[in-house]
Amino acid sequence: MDDALPLTEHLAELRGRLFKILLAWALGFAGAWNFSEQIFSFLLEPATQALGEGGKLQAIAPTEIFFTYLKSALLAGFVFALPVIFWQIWAFIAPGLYPSEKKVALPFVVCSTLLFAGGGAFGYFAVFPLVYEFFAGFSSDFVESAWTMKEVFSLTTRLLLAFGTGFEMPVVVFFVSAAGIVDPSQLIGGLKYAVLVSFVFAAVLTPPDIVSQVLLAVPLIVLYLLGVGVAYLFAPRRNKDAD
Repeated sequence: MDDALPLTEHLAELRGRLFKILLAWALGFAGAWNFSEQIFSFLLEPATQALGEGGKLQAIAPTEIFFTYLKSALLAGFVFALPVIFWQIWAFIAPGLYPSEKKVALPFVVCSTLLFAGGGAFGYFAVFPLVYEFFAGFSSDFVESAWTMKEVFSLTTRLLLAFGTGFEMPVVVFFVSAAGIVDPSQLIGGLKYAVLVSFVFAAVLTPPDIVSQVLLAVPLIVLYLLGVGVAYLFAPRRNKDAD
């Protein structure tokens, strides 16, 4: 491990890395702005398909379309900036790691980015259609679904970030182990608590339907076990470095 730095230097480093993250996000936003309408259309396709042929979303405020497109570009910019974000996170915490753990910088960035993207893709293609079809199913002869683009975008974004963040579970488990907070055997012993937390996390971040909750919670449990496996692989190297 590197020598400890004064708090002021840690704060200065954190400020610099946050600036680089915001700069990468801004550049991603600038590149996505010209395609904001197409991005919005792609994101909301599961909702419009659930409404049936000719289904359209509503805009009930003069500024709603503009600000929804703006948020779409911001979301796309955030996704484009993910490699930079994860790299800056790694660079900030790396001084506190052992040599064997510092060597996985590039795999960390690549895996974190792919896990987030994979989680978002899994949610978009496997879960979002089920969620919107569930809500559209409450239409009747005397009630017609007329969803606003603002509310649908908000729900889609929340689900997208929930699945993307949730799929980072192996990375979180690895760092909890690498930080010495718990060891791999304790992680296995805490599996029942991980199952409980996964379902609570899914219940909080998904709509009140059992399908989306299960489809988020089950992959989280599998990814937790994957993270435990990675922690087991690095435990001998960490012990060697510590000695």
